[in-house]
Amino acid sequence: MGVATLGGLLITTVAPARAEVVKLQADLKGSNEVPPNNSAGSGKAEATYDTETKTLTYTITFTGLSGPAMGAHFHGPGEAGKNAGIALPFKTAQSPIRGTATLTDTQATDLLAGKWYANIHTAANPGGELRGQMVK
Repeated sequence: MGVATLGGLLITTVAPARAEVVKLQADLKGSNEVPPNNSAGSGKAEATYDTETKTLTYTITFTGLSGPAMGAHFHGPGEAGKNAGIALPFKTAQSPIRGTATLTDTQATDLLAGKWYANIHTAANPGGELRGQMVK
């Protein structure tokens, strides 16, 4: 706590509480899909989650898909090797995908427990061409 005097007044300042910012990432590969595919594509999902503001900030990049991306989302809750519904849709499916979202407590718990994955869908692979489990 800082203390200063100004014109005889005692002024105290308190440093704000520090939020934890958790970094998460995933390697996007066809072999991570359920069932796996032989896509030549690859990608990366990188994100930070601020525990105080409950804000998730993410960047998803990919290349080499079998065709244009038709959809892209975070799915969950689901462990590696299991499929799950859409937890957070992306506003675009064009690389790079950048965005922010405020998560509910349940979404944050699932994300931080490794139960969300990034998924890129194409016409040739409508269930997902590239997938990666988000991990710390």
